[in-house]
Amino acid sequence: MTVRPPQNLSGPSSRAAVDVLAAEIRVEKAISLERTGEAVAKAVAALNALPVDDPGRDRLVAEAAEAVWGYFIQRELMGQSAHGAVIRDLGIPREVLARLGARPRSG
Repeated sequence: MTVRPPQNLSGPSSRAAVDVLAAEIRVEKAISLERTGEAVAKAVAALNALPVDDPGRDRLVAEAAEAVWGYFIQRELMGQSAHGAVIRDLGIPREVLARLGARPRSG
């Protein structure tokens, strides 16, 4: 992302303003990524708490896949394209990974 200060601002003070803005953006991105990761952990925990033969499991798998998909996209936008460690750390089941990007039929 490129930020151009107004032309009437020049010199060290404008550079400092841009640096402060860039730092704030990085902090907001990190906070957002953390929230998304927590949503994934919560969705996986709910799925793991359900028996394999529970009729509501398919809905929870879809919800977990949606959360993981969004988390992976967000990580990739931040330059973190390797997801293996996250998959292991969060214990994301294969049934969720198999559904990434899949959308349920509407209607």
